[in-house]
Amino acid sequence: MRGFYIGRFQPYHDGHHRMVREIVAEVDEVVLGIGSAGHSHSRRNPFTAGERVMMVTKSVAEFDCTSYVVPIEDLDRNSVWVSHVQSMSPSFDVAYSNNPLVIQLFGEAGVEVRQSPMFNRDVLEGAELRERMVEDGEWRHLVPDPVVEVIEEVDGIERIQRLSETDANGA
Repeated sequence: MRGFYIGRFQPYHDGHHRMVREIVAEVDEVVLGIGSAGHSHSRRNPFTAGERVMMVTKSVAEFDCTSYVVPIEDLDRNSVWVSHVQSMSPSFDVAYSNNPLVIQLFGEAGVEVRQSPMFNRDVLEGAELRERMVEDGEWRHLVPDPVVEVIEEVDGIERIQRLSETDANGA
């Protein structure tokens, strides 16, 4: 059986990693969709699709499960979003998500959706990690080691800090 899990992974963190660990215990193969693949270089989406592919691919290598990491660009028409996702990825039997909209859309399309408990959601949340990066706070212990390596390789902290600066003149 093949499962599907999508996230923006800005960045991929330990909460995502725990979810993938649970998924691979249930499936033979997993498709990991890199959502909002066309977005990068902003405070909300600082990393490129390619950088996120590296983060996820290197992190899930520890699992004994075939994985496919697939960039999925946004489609601003929810009624056809599932067919768009299906056209961009290998076929899958079950989708995993805790996002209410994703659950609704897959359900309407007849795709089985399984949910998982959230892990330390107060800390393991992309916005919290990005804020810690901007403020030079502690974040490395909240992501798999390969994610730290990718972020350091691409100077991601410098990037997100620069993207978070404001022009003093308000321009």
